[in-house]
Amino acid sequence: MKTNTFSWAALILGVLLAAGCGTTGDTKDGEGDGTGAAGGAGSGVSTSGVAGGGAWDATALQDPDSPLYTKVIYFDYDVAELRSEFIDTLRAHAEYLVRNPGAMVTIEGHCDERGSREYNVALGERRANAVQRFFETEGVPSSQISTVSYGEERPEDYGHSEAAWAMNRRAVLVY
Repeated sequence: MKTNTFSWAALILGVLLAAGCGTTGDTKDGEGDGTGAAGGAGSGVSTSGVAGGGAWDATALQDPDSPLYTKVIYFDYDVAELRSEFIDTLRAHAEYLVRNPGAMVTIEGHCDERGSREYNVALGERRANAVQRFFETEGVPSSQISTVSYGEERPEDYGHSEAAWAMNRRAVLVY
């Protein structure tokens, strides 16, 4: 009888310890983009995604199979309109923010090198604001969102070709 009681106690203790091992600290984003994006507090919720009826916790931000893993939204030349291919990704991030009210995101607006410095800062701001408006339309409180424009100052690709410029026309979500 003592062995059976000990086995149950060990099993319960193991389950409690495992439940308490969620991500609670800052974690680097897995893309290696040097932004050092940090995740929020882990909630122990499934990373199965909303389509399966669950919610995402902070570990989904680092999971390559999660729609939250994509944190870079690209734009066409000289525009701040969201491309349709990124709408599902943005919806996933909006839902994550709604379901995790303690999570904060900074939206960084970026441009390629063409245009004046002032113009590019303004265009980067319009790109960041476009993402912010989308999030707010999806129900994310503005208190969870901040924006910053870097214009052309932080290129992803230092080349001087259309391919390089396309990589630099972006908004980056930093948690």
